[in-house]
Amino acid sequence: MSKFFAGGDSSSESSSDEEELYSEEEEEKVQGQAEDSSEEDSDEDDDDESEEDSDDEGAGKTGASRFLRGDSSDSEDSDEERVKTVKSAKDKRFGEVEATIKAIDNGRKINDWGSISSEFDKLNRQAAKIGEGKQIPKIYIKALVELEEFMNETIAKQKVTPKKMNATNARGLNAVKQKVKKITKDYQDQVDSFRKDEDAFMESEDEAPTPKVKKSKPTDLYLDETTAAEAADDDGFVTLGKGGKVLQFTPESILKHLRGILESRGKKNTDRLEQIKIMEKLLEVANTPYLSLRVLLTLVSARFDLSAGSTTSTMPLEQWKAAEKDLQTLFEILEKNKDHIVIEGAEEWEDDDKPPTVPEGEKYLKVPGSIVSYVERLDDELTRSLQAIDPHTSEYIERLSDEGNLYNTIFQGMLYYEHLQKDSELQIPQDSVNRIVMRRLEHVYFKPASVVKILEENAWKNAPADAVEGIIRARAMLCQIYFLALHDEYYKARDMMLMSHLQESINNFDVLTQILYNRTLVQVGLCAFRKGLVYDAQNTLQEICGSGRQKELLAQGVMIQRYSQVSPEQERLEKQRQLPFHMHINLELLECVYLTCSMLLEIPLLAQTGSSPDIKKRVISKTYRRMLEYHERQIFTGPPENTRDHVMQASRALAAGEWKKSINFVHSIKIWDLMPDTEGIKTMLSKQIQEEGLRTYLFTYAPFYDTLSVSTLATMFELEDRKVAAIISKMISHEELAAALDQVSATVIFRKGVELSRLQSLALTLSDKAAALIETNERTLEQRTQGTANAFDRRGANQRGGHRGGRGGRGGGRGGGGGNTGPRQAGGTQFTGGALGAAVRG
Repeated sequence: MSKFFAGGDSSSESSSDEEELYSEEEEEKVQGQAEDSSEEDSDEDDDDESEEDSDDEGAGKTGASRFLRGDSSDSEDSDEERVKTVKSAKDKRFGEVEATIKAIDNGRKINDWGSISSEFDKLNRQAAKIGEGKQIPKIYIKALVELEEFMNETIAKQKVTPKKMNATNARGLNAVKQKVKKITKDYQDQVDSFRKDEDAFMESEDEAPTPKVKKSKPTDLYLDETTAAEAADDDGFVTLGKGGKVLQFTPESILKHLRGILESRGKKNTDRLEQIKIMEKLLEVANTPYLSLRVLLTLVSARFDLSAGSTTSTMPLEQWKAAEKDLQTLFEILEKNKDHIVIEGAEEWEDDDKPPTVPEGEKYLKVPGSIVSYVERLDDELTRSLQAIDPHTSEYIERLSDEGNLYNTIFQGMLYYEHLQKDSELQIPQDSVNRIVMRRLEHVYFKPASVVKILEENAWKNAPADAVEGIIRARAMLCQIYFLALHDEYYKARDMMLMSHLQESINNFDVLTQILYNRTLVQVGLCAFRKGLVYDAQNTLQEICGSGRQKELLAQGVMIQRYSQVSPEQERLEKQRQLPFHMHINLELLECVYLTCSMLLEIPLLAQTGSSPDIKKRVISKTYRRMLEYHERQIFTGPPENTRDHVMQASRALAAGEWKKSINFVHSIKIWDLMPDTEGIKTMLSKQIQEEGLRTYLFTYAPFYDTLSVSTLATMFELEDRKVAAIISKMISHEELAAALDQVSATVIFRKGVELSRLQSLALTLSDKAAALIETNERTLEQRTQGTANAFDRRGANQRGGHRGGRGGRGGGRGGGGGNTGPRQAGGTQFTGGALGAAVRG
């Protein structure tokens, strides 16, 4: 159009020059737009804006006026000034490269590897755009070498003086390390030239040619339209990648696909299900063990990522079963290919064009990965799923049936680590072996022997002939003690508990281990009760049942306190600690056993102190005493409705000498049906009540007798004469009864004690009132302080481990109080021996 207005110019030469200038400028603008349309990077969008802004200066006028000099442009200087403001696209790109290099230098000054990594990615894109078919900037080579040197210095400092980096810096450093290593190989000639003589390299006129980098061809990752139809599945569908191109799955493209999937992991708007489908197809075309292992490890991680972003949602059932199946396939490949191993800390393979081979002089091809982490995650996801399902539905039973397959997977993982541990050159950490062994034991220690036998038989069917058992540590010992106690091996369980010395260090363990310790302690107490060892059972169960927080200490529920100030984060953590329903210990049965044992010990003691005021009063179970006092204050007492009512009424009957009525109350408790050998338990309780009834009768009515026939007592309590004589002899030897046993006449001769003076009686009364006042104050303090701390951090002053140290004479106790000046550990109870220790010493 400019030729129609050429006559308006004062100089045809200047007009032609101006036309040539703007024609070149428009041509560069068109080329730049064509190049920018093929790029997806945000920094190239900025290039478009900057070019359009510069061109808008010349587009301010419309029509023919844009090619004419304005009225205000009277001199050639204004034209020259306008020409100088125009930059070519190439110059702009070089300027952007320099700005990015400066940003990298700023990141190096403050050691910010996160920003260095992002800026380095940007620099690579800019340099590649300049060097497409032309030249590579020398300043890029210089920046690459300087960044590599700085990276090596940082890594060397970390080795000499280890200092923990934050997560962002660590990720950035690792990303830069991998990228620099790969890019340096592509430009090895230029890098060597720069290092040989920096000045000569930078001053040379000829730019170093860009190395030929292999680009993805349609046969690598994508198919062209002619072969897309052949790649379609049976239903006529194909998988599309970026830009709507059809993805091709071949053994040669597996590593490239995996690289892209790993780089997109954790990014927003990533379709994880689509990635899983792609990896499933890659697994089908994998033709070597290495490729299969790489795909399986990435595939299992992707399945776990489906539930990684939430603490409440559980892993989909079909994905859990698929992950379990993938791990089984992984173990099968490792079993068939002994020269391939999956091990933590192995070096990543960077070359995506060809898979690695076994290096010369080595026995194994190492694949980076952590099998124990996958097994633990699979186990945790099953636990979370069981926690979210109503245990009283058939869905819970169906989900629980997957535990058998999980146990087989854990067992195979344990055998695999033990196989690797035999080779001393691999230096497998013992912690990995212990972790997976512990997972196995946690699935069997609470089960009956018949169920464990089935699990073990199924697990050993596919095990190799040379497989052996693993090593057991602290948690494993607790599991073994629990198992022995569950099967009525009380003395073995007691001896192992005492010899383990876990009671001295349990506060140093994590919360889950302390929960396991509490469960083991309870099971030992229940075992002692089934053996008829009432005193041992009561002292052992006192640790848990006496606290009044059985649910929390056994991780079977969270008790809501009146003054609770638990944060949402603490509440979430406590819920995560809860055990699945099938692992629970019946709390009603536990309370019934504890109260029954307390009754058999407290009722004779109350009778003894009631008839002998001079005897120092002591309390075996404060919890039982409070319940009994509350029950006695009731104006009207109806028929027993629950376990607690049955025990309280049995206690009153036993105290009144009605031992048969007491037996009926105890036998009518329905919870005994949950224990093995119910009839044996009831027979044992009848015998215990008869004996304690005899003791109670003697303590109560001894002041009113001078002599009493053994045969009369035997008839009253339906015991043998020898048994009655043995009980009386034991009471006399322990100085519980002021009497003598005449074996010739088979009679008990009672000795009258000295009557107390009025002053002594008043002093005893004052002592009783002071003790009652102290107990009231302690109870009030306990009520006020409840709920002010975490459920696993609260410890009462009356319990062992409070400010006074408690039973055992130690100030440490459960919560780490007393002499322990360090931070208190959550959960768990100390086991200082108590009745178990006394039983061994006795």
